[in-house]
Amino acid sequence: MIDFAVNTCGYDIDEFFDMFLASNVCKQFENGNPAYIAGKTGCELARLVVAEIRGIEIENEDAMYLDKSPEFWLGWALCYYVWLKNYSFKYVITAVPAGDMIGMYDTMHEADITKFVSSLGERLKTFYKKSALTRLRAAAGISQIELAERSGVNIRAIQSYEQKKRDINKAQFQVVLNLAAALNCEPVELLEKQSE
Repeated sequence: MIDFAVNTCGYDIDEFFDMFLASNVCKQFENGNPAYIAGKTGCELARLVVAEIRGIEIENEDAMYLDKSPEFWLGWALCYYVWLKNYSFKYVITAVPAGDMIGMYDTMHEADITKFVSSLGERLKTFYKKSALTRLRAAAGISQIELAERSGVNIRAIQSYEQKKRDINKAQFQVVLNLAAALNCEPVELLEKQSE
C-alpha cells in the first residue's frame, strides 16, 4: 500500500500516512480484519484510503514490484510492531513520523526484526517520557491553570497527573472526560501506555 502510494502515485509518505491514520483501512488493520490484511492488494488498500479521505480515485494502474522498496519494508515492519505491542498506528506515528522511520531502512532492513522493535521502542520511550496530558496540553497551547479552568479539574490534580505522581489511568472517568473535552481529544489519548 505504502509502496504503491509513494512510488507509483507520488504521494509524500507523511501525507499518505495522515490519510491512512484517518481512514477506515487503518481501523481495519488495527482490528486484524483478514479481509484487509490478506484479502486486498496494497494497490486496493491505497485506493480505498485516498477515495475515503480525498474523495478521488487513483488513476494510476496497479503496480507490483519484484524488488522490495524501503516503503514496502516500512509497511511490513510497522505492522509487525503495532501488532506485537498492541499500539495504535497513530500512537507510533505521532512519536516517530513515517518520513523519519523510513530513515531506519538502511541499517534495519536486513537485520532481525527484533532490532527494529528495540530501536523503535527506544524512540517511543524518549518521545513519550512526558505524560500524555502534558503533551496534549502543550499542543493545545494552554497553561495548567487554563486547563483547570476549562475542565473543572483541580490544578493540583493536573500537576500530579503531568508529573506522573498520580496515575491518570486510575482517575475517575469523569475527570478524564472533562480533561479530554477541554483539550479537544479522545479520553483514551490521555491514558498512559504501560511500560515495555
